[in-house]
Amino acid sequence: MSELRQPEADLQAPVQAQGPVEAQVFGAAGEEAASPSSSSSPVAPSFSAYAESLPQEALTVLKSHLVVFLLLKYRTKEPICKAEMLNMVLGDHRDYFPVVFSQACECMQLVFGVDVKEVDPRECTYVLVPTLGLTCDAVLSDGQSMPKAGLLVMVLCLIALYGDRAAEEEIWEALSVMGVYAGREHCIYGEPRELLTKVWVQEGYLEYRQVPHCDPARYEFLWGPRAYAEASKWQVLEHLLRVNTLGPTSAEGVSDEEEGA
Repeated sequence: MSELRQPEADLQAPVQAQGPVEAQVFGAAGEEAASPSSSSSPVAPSFSAYAESLPQEALTVLKSHLVVFLLLKYRTKEPICKAEMLNMVLGDHRDYFPVVFSQACECMQLVFGVDVKEVDPRECTYVLVPTLGLTCDAVLSDGQSMPKAGLLVMVLCLIALYGDRAAEEEIWEALSVMGVYAGREHCIYGEPRELLTKVWVQEGYLEYRQVPHCDPARYEFLWGPRAYAEASKWQVLEHLLRVNTLGPTSAEGVSDEEEGA
């Protein structure tokens, strides 16, 4: 997300930031937490030829505008089509749609936990759905709420990687790479400690408990019953492999140890 707050340069984009969602996205200070585009992206991953003639700052602005547009569509649960994105967001820069759309989809998935799924290839129509089917963002109760499932997916991935339970200090160390710190307000996720130790515990996605026989006291995170009901460890690890663009042989190695989801 550090890219989302870069200057707009001289680009005049058709969509202007004008609400709580736009303000948070354009002021965001976190970065898409993985390597190049996930293989689940609806667009092919290599678009360097498109990007070479447009400055990175201009591409970043286009991507930011498109992310804002997609977030608004997600809030209203409306499908989107390529023609609409071209007309309302890309404008005169429609030739750069493939690379901008790919990067925006990556940002939506990794930061906000929202997947862009193609439903009609002929009409180039897409719907926005929660990553892994998690319903923690099913109701965004007020105009300033932002989808936070991207952080929850990452925590579930970390717990699965650490062997069904993860020490609290290991979780925070891993999340610090994303610019997420305990006790520090995040522009999208709010106060992350409250999310992890209270909100998602109350909602049943996580268990947060003291490790027995430890002095001083230590705590650990586990999957909660709602996480098991809505996802599986195999789904989560498969998602992690996709966003890190690992090959199918690596996925097969994981499947030997983890039964799915």
